[in-house]
Amino acid sequence: MQCERDRRCRAWTFSYPSGGRGSAMCWLKNMVPPRVRESCCVSGVRGAGVIEPHREGMESSIDRPGGDLRGVDLRNGEGEGACRAACIAETRCRAWTFARPGYVGRESRCFLKKDIKPPRRKVGFISGVVR
Repeated sequence: MQCERDRRCRAWTFSYPSGGRGSAMCWLKNMVPPRVRESCCVSGVRGAGVIEPHREGMESSIDRPGGDLRGVDLRNGEGEGACRAACIAETRCRAWTFARPGYVGRESRCFLKKDIKPPRRKVGFISGVVR
């Protein structure tokens, strides 16, 4: 990580790519600002690593490649909750993977899985197992 290599860096913010903002960005900071909850970003303090919030039924920064049943088109603004709900509604779906915008094409993507494949750590992805 860039912040760990820059002795002036005290904290960082990684902004996920979105349709309107284009590419992902990482901002290095020379001070530790107050915490603010935002769904667009993840932040950290130098030397502390990344701690992602635990959300029941969701695996942050996890991809479950393979075992695809089908893809689901998400409406603008729908996120991982809509992907999880689509899997729960599909009787053959056992797991799901949501890709944030910019990680698998310009728009966010939802993949329903007929098989539960091993998890792989991957930034920009959120997965879950439902059955």
